[in-house]
Amino acid sequence: MTLAADERAALSDLFEELGPDAPTLLDGWTTGDLLAHLLVRERRPDAAGGIVLPALGARTERVMAGIRRSTPFTAMVAMLRAGPPLWSPFAIPVLGDRANSVEFYVHHEDVRRAQQDWSPRPDDTRREDTLWRALRVMGRILYRKSPVGVVLRSAGREDVRVHRGEPSVTVVGLGSEIILHAYGRRDDVVRVVLQGDPPDVGALRTSTRGM
Repeated sequence: MTLAADERAALSDLFEELGPDAPTLLDGWTTGDLLAHLLVRERRPDAAGGIVLPALGARTERVMAGIRRSTPFTAMVAMLRAGPPLWSPFAIPVLGDRANSVEFYVHHEDVRRAQQDWSPRPDDTRREDTLWRALRVMGRILYRKSPVGVVLRSAGREDVRVHRGEPSVTVVGLGSEIILHAYGRRDDVVRVVLQGDPPDVGALRTSTRGM
């Protein structure tokens, strides 16, 4: 199985375990809201534009709310677990795997790390390799608004400069942790070390990161 398939299955299990009203790391979103977001992204391309373009956000939110009202949570989980319909772009194996590996990993952690008893997952070489490759491709977009230069560093891997500029800050950690930082997740739930002068580190901490 691919990382995307593993994360889809594990996230579906967690949704099933927690129900629709558990917290997530996303401000104002419960597990039910997050699940509706994932279903719109994968099954409603006509309404998914607001995920990327804020100007279209109102329609996306209306469709998400409609799914939540009209579909029992257990049925929503079953839809996510089943995967995209054949007509969805995410049903194309290579495209779907690449797009969903990061999406499902990050949102799986959004649910896991919002619970009081969360703990780091055991190391997984395939997961780390996949997410590091994604960082090499996506890092420039995710850190594009940084006021300082950004270098990513993970043990045993070649450093990647994802944002040019001086002074710079080095983000050190596992790729799976750095990608959560790159998506703007809170410092208290992401295990990275930021190396640089304190004012520069502070500037990166407070900067907008993610898509």
